Amino acid sequence: MASERPILLVEDNPDDEALTLRAFNKNRIANEVIVARDGVEALDYLFGTGSHAGRDLSVAPAVVLLDLKLPRVDGLEVLRRVRADARTNLLPVVILTTSREQQDIYEAYQLGANSYIRKPVDFEKFIYAVGQLGLYWLVLNEPVDPPGN
Repeated sequence: MASERPILLVEDNPDDEALTLRAFNKNRIANEVIVARDGVEALDYLFGTGSHAGRDLSVAPAVVLLDLKLPRVDGLEVLRRVRADARTNLLPVVILTTSREQQDIYEAYQLGANSYIRKPVDFEKFIYAVGQLGLYWLVLNEPVDPPGN
């Protein structure tokens, strides 16, 4: 069940990370949240490499919340690699960013993002947006298990 699977939050801004975790708490989203602070860390978690070597890859995130403007490897490259690998190509990936650039939106969808959400600046709106994310991706959405699982 999605509610038992972790959420992967890929966010390099400590204030946005704290805000997102607070919004999860206010919405009573109890899933474990794994935080990756750059694209390399996110890829290491998803593919069980680097500092996450040996991680049980059968426990996939219920959803990946992915910022675009990340150090080392940017969010669009993370998305490109996720979609290119059979182990992760079906993971729900929601872009959660401050970018309003049409090119970013277009490229994110072109690469297979499931959704593109611009972070609201107002905290109450952000709490609401995170609540809706949780309701949809953790409760209503039916995840797919790859054949053979």
